[in-house]
Amino acid sequence: MKTKIVATLGPASVDPRTMKAMVRAGVRIFRLNFSHADAAYFRPIVRTIRGLERELDLTLTAMADLCGPKIRISEVKGSPLNVDQGGRAYLGLPGSARLVPDQAAPFLGLDLAEALRGLDAGAAVDVSDGMLQFTVRKVLKADELFELRADNPGILTSHKGIAFPGRTVPLPALTDKDRRDIRQALAIGVDAAAISFVQTPEDVRDLKDEIASIGRWVPVVVKLERKPAVDNLEAILDLADGVMVARGDLGLECPMPDLPVLQKEIIAACRRREKPVIVATQMLLSMVNNPMPTRAEVTDVANAIMDGADCVMLSEETAIGRNPVKVVESMRAIARSAEAFIIKQARGPVGSLDNKADPERTLAYCACLLAEQTGSEALVCHTRSGITAQRVSGRRPRQPIYALTPDPAVLHLLNMCWGVTPRLVGRRLKSHLGRCQRFVQDSALFSPGRSVVITAGQKTPGRDDLHTNEVKVYYK
Repeated sequence: MKTKIVATLGPASVDPRTMKAMVRAGVRIFRLNFSHADAAYFRPIVRTIRGLERELDLTLTAMADLCGPKIRISEVKGSPLNVDQGGRAYLGLPGSARLVPDQAAPFLGLDLAEALRGLDAGAAVDVSDGMLQFTVRKVLKADELFELRADNPGILTSHKGIAFPGRTVPLPALTDKDRRDIRQALAIGVDAAAISFVQTPEDVRDLKDEIASIGRWVPVVVKLERKPAVDNLEAILDLADGVMVARGDLGLECPMPDLPVLQKEIIAACRRREKPVIVATQMLLSMVNNPMPTRAEVTDVANAIMDGADCVMLSEETAIGRNPVKVVESMRAIARSAEAFIIKQARGPVGSLDNKADPERTLAYCACLLAEQTGSEALVCHTRSGITAQRVSGRRPRQPIYALTPDPAVLHLLNMCWGVTPRLVGRRLKSHLGRCQRFVQDSALFSPGRSVVITAGQKTPGRDDLHTNEVKVYYK
């Protein structure tokens, strides 16, 4: 399978036997949700992941998903409460509760003045991931207290997330908790980090600087959940190692009918820049309780893959679902069908997605074309930074891609890329081409007498640095 499956770990899936079965079913990236647990909880889980890597001879990535500045309401008196459509509620700073004219109505306290500043009549307010939607009816005290009207019936409980669609709340994406979490996560051996509620490129740089301050580098995946992040996408892609289309919160930030188009535009932008892209949220949600997905869910997963997603992610389905292994198996079956369609439609490598002159991108295309024309079994790429393999992956070749790198951190970046199997290679042989040829000769993955196409770098008199500049058809 070429599409990578990301699975969120939780009570239903942290048993080592379940994790092993999920890997056998197709999981290559495990999401560790730091919104619900800490590094001490995840430490034995990371040890299990490392053990499975050794046992199954696979690269598995442990990705720490940082909580970010999720805005939540305070304790609601009498929680849980039934809210009727058209019913009244109040929103304000905690100290304004005493000013509420109707003390019998629910009060939503919010200890974050920045979120309420400039809020005006007619503004939308969503609670509990949009399950409860309100409109500001009156401003009772500017920037402090507001009367709300419920737009739909529902249940209101304490400490739920609150969002203000269409408004920018000026909060940094990296909280003090996130800074502690990422340091502890790296100490227990996580391989990648996902940053939540990004709005600007500075948010991404902040996390990268935090990681660099302890002398480490791991790939950073930017979760697109805020409208400003979509508006700043190209600048964010300059810094991001990968992107996640986090459709839950993004669906609250923009009109729901616009979400499919936004998803396609984000995937296309990532494809142009050859940055791995993950599509997430409610992909097979019905399988939390049901033995099979809905037709709409199957179509959703397949369309994300056919649009160009490198990874598809499971959340509640594997964290708390009744049968996490069966969910992974279902996603793998959908992915295989969609991949067959992609390869059939393309009938060869996909060409460059822009008109910019780029010799290395052209070499990647030529390598894929050569593999197709010679009937080669695979493509083998030597890469120090991961870029060569990402560019080959971007051409969506029919053949498997084996990416050899001497850098263990780069393994986990490449583990997010479509069709790429990353392998750690030693430095004993100085020649990159020689390392690739030795890998082919020593591996049972390749048949004697069959060819593979190799891309590698060789120093030349005209350049001091080392870039991919060789493409070779190699017969074992």
